[in-house]
Amino acid sequence: MAASPSTARAINDRLALRLLQQEGPLTAGQLKELTGLSRPTVADLVERLTAAGMVEVAGEARAQRRGPNAKLYGLVAGRAHLAALDVRTEGVALVVSDLVGGVLAEASLPIADDTGTGPAVEQAVTLVERTAKEAGADRLHTVGIGAPGLIDPATGELRDSTSLPEWHRRLVAALQERLPEARVSVENETNLAALAEQRDGSARDRDTFVLLWLGHGTGAAVILDGALRRGASGGTGEIGFLPVPGTRGLPSATDCAGGFHSLAGAAAVAALAEECGVVPEPGSEPEAARSVRAAVSRPGSATHARFLDTLADRVAVGVASVVALLDPGCVVLGGEIGQAGGEALASRVHDRLTVMSPLPVEVRPSALGGGAVLRGALLTARDHAQDELFGVPGH
Repeated sequence: MAASPSTARAINDRLALRLLQQEGPLTAGQLKELTGLSRPTVADLVERLTAAGMVEVAGEARAQRRGPNAKLYGLVAGRAHLAALDVRTEGVALVVSDLVGGVLAEASLPIADDTGTGPAVEQAVTLVERTAKEAGADRLHTVGIGAPGLIDPATGELRDSTSLPEWHRRLVAALQERLPEARVSVENETNLAALAEQRDGSARDRDTFVLLWLGHGTGAAVILDGALRRGASGGTGEIGFLPVPGTRGLPSATDCAGGFHSLAGAAAVAALAEECGVVPEPGSEPEAARSVRAAVSRPGSATHARFLDTLADRVAVGVASVVALLDPGCVVLGGEIGQAGGEALASRVHDRLTVMSPLPVEVRPSALGGGAVLRGALLTARDHAQDELFGVPGH
C-alpha cells in the first residue's frame, strides 16, 4: 500500500533532517542528490521545515554562480542550548553550546580534595548556571556529563564507588533538580572519549576499535560494529583492574592497585620517568603527560628512549590482553599520556604487539587527548537534543 501524502512528507522531512544532522548545512541540490527526491519535493520540504522553525539559511556554498541554488540550509542553531561537563576527581570542565555544537561559553573549576560533598556540588552547579547565563541561554535543553566510574545500564546512573568522590554522584541529581526542564545524562568518561575519537579523531575510518585511556587512571572503551559496548553491568573496559605481571600484588574489588593501573596510570608513569631521569616539560598538563612529552621531544636521548621503551612494554601488556579477547584491529592510545606519547609511543607499542600477538592490529595515538571526554559529552548531548527535537516533524 502506498504511503499517504502526509506520511510521505513526514518520511522525507525526517530523512532531510537526519542528513543535516550528519552532514551539516547542505544546498537544495545536495539534498536532492543525497535523498534521491525530485527538485520540487526538496523545495517543498525545505520551505516546510523553514516555516516550522527547524531549518534556516546558514550561508552560501562556495560556487562561481550565486543565487538561490547556492543557499546552504542547516538546522536552527538557536532552537536549543546544551551543556557538556567533564567531571574529574580534581574538578570540572564545562562548555555551553547551541544545538549544532557551536561553543558559546567555556569554564573550568578546580575542586580540592578536602572540599565537602555539599560545597563541591554547589560550586559545580553554580558554575553551570553562571556559564549558561554568560552564553545567553535562558534554559538548557540537554546536559551531558562524562565521569569516571561505572554507569548502571538499568538506571543510567553513576554507581557508588569508594574510590571516587561522593560529589560526583550527587552532582547529577543536583543538576536535574536545579534544571528541571533539562535532560541530564551521565556516561563513563572513557566511553565518551571513544565516541569523540570515532566522530572527530583518530578512529574516523573504523567501525571497530578499542580506545585505551592513559591518564590519571586507566580505562578502555570498546566500539564493535559501530556500537559502544558497555557490558552486563556497565563495566566493559575496566582495564585498570586487569591482573598483570610486573606489579606487587593483585587488584581487589574495591582497589585497582596491583592491576594494570599500577603499571600505566599517571602516578606509575610519573614514578617511572623520575626513575629514568626524565625531567617533565613545564606546563599545565599533569606531570606524567609532561614527562612523556619531554621524552618524545628528544628522541636521540638514551635516557628518554629507555623511558619510552619501558612505558611501551607496560602499555603493550594491557593492549595485548584486549587484542587477544576482542581482535579489534585498531587500538587508539587516548588520554593526556596517549596524546603526549604520539606516534613515538604508539609505534613502540605496535612493535611489541607484533611479537606478542598473532592478530594484526594498528596502534594509533589520540587526536583529541584529554579533551576527548568533553568533546564526547557535547556530541552526545547534541545527538540527544536533535533526535528529540527533530525526530518526526509534525504535520
